[in-house]
Amino acid sequence: MNGLLLFDKEPGITSFDSLGSIKKAFATGKVGHTGTLDKFASGLLLVLVGRAVKLNFLFEKCSKEYTGTVFFGRETDTLDPEGSVIAEGKVPSCREIEAVLNDFRGDILQAPPAYSAIHIEGRRAHELARKGLAPAMKKRPATIFKLEILSYDPPMLEIQVECSSGTYVRSLARDIAIAAGSRAHLSALRRTKVGPFNLEDATGTLRPLDKHLFDVLYLPSLFIDENAAKGFINGRPLELVLNAEKHSNAGLDAKNASAAAVFKENSPNELLGIIKSTEGKWCYSHVFADN
Repeated sequence: MNGLLLFDKEPGITSFDSLGSIKKAFATGKVGHTGTLDKFASGLLLVLVGRAVKLNFLFEKCSKEYTGTVFFGRETDTLDPEGSVIAEGKVPSCREIEAVLNDFRGDILQAPPAYSAIHIEGRRAHELARKGLAPAMKKRPATIFKLEILSYDPPMLEIQVECSSGTYVRSLARDIAIAAGSRAHLSALRRTKVGPFNLEDATGTLRPLDKHLFDVLYLPSLFIDENAAKGFINGRPLELVLNAEKHSNAGLDAKNASAAAVFKENSPNELLGIIKSTEGKWCYSHVFADN
């Protein structure tokens, strides 16, 4: 049982704890998600099952899409509904909010929440914050591809956000409020998309590690013959295994692709492993087939 599961996480449970039912259903402890959702949040988790847990790195840079509720007037220490109120402000008009939104579209810098999993001098920021310390949260680059108002029923603003990996919508809510002369926290958040994967497709079906999956991820696939496959499984030097003349592949260029999936010839459902590009050359990343 190796593959990718699109899972609709419920609010009120951590991403880690939500994996319990999946481990039980597939009778394996080899389960991991590709990106945490806060406890109060809900929506799409990409869950890797079995040997697929080794492929987490392929999903690290996926963009995300969310719908969220910004609650104006009160900012909490966690920037979500579970925290304590630390600041209050007026409830802005819709015009005041719209006037500042463009400042948060495109490439921005944002300070992550103190209650986050970011490492500060070897410790998680949230661990320091819970001890009453004030971790220094340095601003980090993020890209907001889309930021739209869905509705506004003061003090609650419904927004849709499409952003780069590593963006904190809690921080975005805080910063928009401050720019509009208010304070706020994020009272609800639902992830609707991760990269090419949509929440509406979270049906509980395990997706196999086949060519179709890597096509969806825009990763090239390479098919090698029986002899080359044996060499690949046994760790033979890749330049000998791939044999550029015999196994050339349109689009399979280590200078243009970060990774590629390797399959046995005429077997798009039999993943042998993953190769990655390092300094313009292919090298082994993970071998999945047994020798």
